[in-house]
Amino acid sequence: MSLLQQNSRKRILLGQDGNSLVLLIIFNIIVYILLNFTKLVYSINNGAEGVFESQVLNYISVPAQPSVFASRPWTLLIYMFSHYKLLELISSMLWLWGFGYIFQNLAGNRKLIPVYLYGGLAGSVFFLLIINLIPSLRENGNNTYPLLGSGPALMALAVATTATAPQYKLRLLPKFNVPLWGLAAVFVIIRVGTVGGNPGHIGALVAGGLMGYIFIWQLERGNDWSRWMVDLVHWADDLFRPEKKHIKNPTKNQLFYKSNQKPFEKTPHVTQQRVDDLLDKIHHKGYSSLTEDEKDFLKKASTEEL
Repeated sequence: MSLLQQNSRKRILLGQDGNSLVLLIIFNIIVYILLNFTKLVYSINNGAEGVFESQVLNYISVPAQPSVFASRPWTLLIYMFSHYKLLELISSMLWLWGFGYIFQNLAGNRKLIPVYLYGGLAGSVFFLLIINLIPSLRENGNNTYPLLGSGPALMALAVATTATAPQYKLRLLPKFNVPLWGLAAVFVIIRVGTVGGNPGHIGALVAGGLMGYIFIWQLERGNDWSRWMVDLVHWADDLFRPEKKHIKNPTKNQLFYKSNQKPFEKTPHVTQQRVDDLLDKIHHKGYSSLTEDEKDFLKKASTEEL
């Protein structure tokens, strides 16, 4: 592994430079701690668990009834960060770290939170629609469990990661590789199994996964749905910290936008180590994962003797 790859993985694991994956995990854990602290307070005051659910959980879960949801619109956002059972939190955070770690390497740090949010929102909206538009489900709406947890958001992340690099393989042992789609399939089976055949919750998972696929499909066509979120964060950061301004591509705008000459192109020196690294990348992520410079390098290497 090159020094650049080692430094990149170290940044992701340690959460430096505003790592989105670490921020998501920390926020989920904070919400879990707050919920269980509140539950402890209810227990000390001799409050039954049903009281805690009706007075706390119901206000952060997406309800199946439109009239109830109309008075709690914030549940569209907060539900996807809310877990109050320890095993559920541990399971969700392990899946979030696994897919999030790979997705950051493939698509970049800034797209992780947008995919998570898009998937969570799509899941909650579809949950409301499927429960209230299907007559048989609408009649049992009062008996439908509200939507709570990161399931749809994680489904979006799993599908988006797999769609980004379908040929990506995880090397668990020196001679044993697991395809990413296989890991995603295991995740889907486990998640669908945990919702107990509830149509509304299954529909939310399907909507989350579909949103993850659409996000990558649009990204491959040049439509970055995460850009407005990133720009909004930069605007807020500039507003509260005017000394730190986010400038978009300053070098490009200042040096090249009026130039009629072709910019200087550095011709990389062909080395066996570089060729091996690119071949290894193709093996794990596919030829489509190469940049144009890397493709040109391989063409040049094929005509030269190392």
